[in-house]
Amino acid sequence: MALLSALATEIVIPACATVGIAYSYYLVRWFPESRNSDSLDDAEQDLTSVKAEYDRMRRGVSEGVEAFLFTEYWYGGVFMVAFAILIFLCLGSVESFSTQSRPCRFDPSNMCKPALATAVFSAVSFLLGAFTSVLSGFLGMKIAIYAANARTAFKEGEGDGKAFFSAFRSSAVMGFLLAAKGLLVLYIAIYLFKLYYGDDWEGLFAAIAGYGLGGSSMALLGRAAGGIYAKIADVSYHLIKENWPAADQVYVAVIYDYVGDIVGDIAGMETDFFCSYAESCCAALVVASISSFGNDHNFSAMCYPLLISSMGILVCLMTTVFTTNFSETKEVKEIKPALRKQLIISTILMTFGIVIVSWIALPSSFTVYNFGSQKVVKNWQLCFCVGVGLWFGLIIEFITKLCTNDGISLFQEFAAERVGFGLAFVDIPIFTFLSILLSYRIASVYGIAVAAVGMLSTIATRLAINAYSPISDHARPVSKRIGGRGLRDVQSSSNTRATIGKIAISASNTGGAWEKARKYIRAGASEYAKTEYAKTHFPKKIHRAVDKGDTIGNPLKDTSGPPLNILIQLMVVESLVFAPFFTTHGGLLFKII
Repeated sequence: MALLSALATEIVIPACATVGIAYSYYLVRWFPESRNSDSLDDAEQDLTSVKAEYDRMRRGVSEGVEAFLFTEYWYGGVFMVAFAILIFLCLGSVESFSTQSRPCRFDPSNMCKPALATAVFSAVSFLLGAFTSVLSGFLGMKIAIYAANARTAFKEGEGDGKAFFSAFRSSAVMGFLLAAKGLLVLYIAIYLFKLYYGDDWEGLFAAIAGYGLGGSSMALLGRAAGGIYAKIADVSYHLIKENWPAADQVYVAVIYDYVGDIVGDIAGMETDFFCSYAESCCAALVVASISSFGNDHNFSAMCYPLLISSMGILVCLMTTVFTTNFSETKEVKEIKPALRKQLIISTILMTFGIVIVSWIALPSSFTVYNFGSQKVVKNWQLCFCVGVGLWFGLIIEFITKLCTNDGISLFQEFAAERVGFGLAFVDIPIFTFLSILLSYRIASVYGIAVAAVGMLSTIATRLAINAYSPISDHARPVSKRIGGRGLRDVQSSSNTRATIGKIAISASNTGGAWEKARKYIRAGASEYAKTEYAKTHFPKKIHRAVDKGDTIGNPLKDTSGPPLNILIQLMVVESLVFAPFFTTHGGLLFKII
């Protein structure tokens, strides 16, 4: 038996989630009331007018974002209700809507709840997952508009390091909120469903799979619709800058740019990360329920994926506190190492966390489902599978970094003259294949499931790094209006990380490289652009050229790539939820044909 009792598990998981939410609230409360007055011109000493101007911008951005999101959520809500009804009808028809108990599918010696109950609870968990996904995007939008941008802009006057930490703390709020909220809602759903299902854990966790399906469905809508809208807004922003009077550009162009980026890079990204997070946990729970954990009703071992996620919240919290409170970043060149340090430290600490959780939550030996049979696995072997996912995720992250890091010569050459740069990294999936193969050989399909959980165990830090990019982008125009340099240097360091976590490789990496190349050249860092292009072209033409490249690259990175990833995940979890329907009725389409 596991060292961690069921009662302790029931306390630890919600406690860790609550800690994550409380830390997010603490970070939100920290808000600078004013800038360093020494950095302002004499004509700008009155911050009242500056804040009034920013409030005007913020109201316009808020109205635009909320108008789009409410429209998106309205149509999405109608679809979700209709799809929930479809789930109920399909799963209820497995036993002709019978209310009688039945022998369990994987353990016929025990009796399980009727399929009608699974149909009802699957539909409920589906709607719950969709709602949580919507809430993730909505809260991310609110944080970006009402706290993060102004905070970062006002801190810029105190130095690049202060601006960086301000932006990163703001993005950390989103990361911890998503990880903690997703974990807490999932655990509460399990606890409440358990009141009805009792010892029928096979039916309980089959119904919980709907939570991941709901999150994926809304994420696909948010990423696809949000990405398209964001790119339309981005194109409009460039057209306004070129064709509108300068006096109107300040507000109209900035508002277009803000609205598009927040819809695509904040709200859409939040739903995307939540989708991966929910699916990995639900898949692991479903496989565990038909293994010895579920058959023996070992609740602590059953909740092993949730305990890994709980440990991940604590590890990311320690990493963030150490980096933001006990380390200094004063210059721009220190920003990228600081971000890299976040991932490395969190991965190292999480490795020890995985060992601890595996030691206290798992029995020394157990069996896992292996396509009709049970495979004997040791606790250290399952621990190794989680570690494989964790470290292979870090390796993929560093390879992806090569595509958008302007500090390496390979990227500098691309910024000068190459366009197929991202295609050189389409071999990245080989690392995913290796992690899947290795995990399967050790612990069958459950090994693959927990490897995915391990890869996402530090999601709070990963999302914080991703959200840092749009936050610093949005703060730049605000900083310009209040007398700052516009966070050009801080912003140029941000998009190195924005493509991470998106395993459509060519589209994401190529698009990310195009986007970073524009900022690299516009910042005057490209020696090739300054020497060769200047011989035959005017600088303005160079900027227009890279702007067009960015206009092409952005849809690749934000519109085409991410929805493909979500679509694949959606197909997987959809097959998991509807498996009883297909096994009972067979292929209806082939029967008709």
